[in-house]
Amino acid sequence: MTANLPLITRDTSHTISLLVANKPGVLLRISLIFSRRGFNIESLVVSPTLDGRFSRMTITAQGNPAILDQIIKQASKLVDVVHATEHRDQTAVQKELALIKVKITPENTSEVLQVVQHFKALTVDITAHSVIIQATGSTEKLDAMMEFLATYGIIELVRTGKIVMARGKEKT
Repeated sequence: MTANLPLITRDTSHTISLLVANKPGVLLRISLIFSRRGFNIESLVVSPTLDGRFSRMTITAQGNPAILDQIIKQASKLVDVVHATEHRDQTAVQKELALIKVKITPENTSEVLQVVQHFKALTVDITAHSVIIQATGSTEKLDAMMEFLATYGIIELVRTGKIVMARGKEKT
């Protein structure tokens, strides 16, 4: 069955980075702040930092920018939050990873592989009926690639959500 994928409007999308204590319950407390303020979390990536006592949370959420400022201030007051900030495209490098399983036939295999090559993605698995593609890049790049691949039939999709790192001497 081919998935019909609606493209998300990213005009009101925000990327928030938090440095938090690496211990149980922190994720729940952070997500409750977003929930109470009516923010929808699109993606959430959590990973340990070089110092294992801390984790980095990258949250992509949609909602009113004024309310987002309140969320960041409220999150910053939590004992387990060391730092919280919103990142904009010009102040940070933002990337995402996707695995996309696409239906192929003997007739369209070369076309699908040309799309993969055009987007500088990788083919990580191929069978007679499908190909799994690994793509990295901006959210917009991945959205555009999926739009092309949808014509062949996307069987399955897994995306990591954004990861972000501040440019230059700025701390993420």
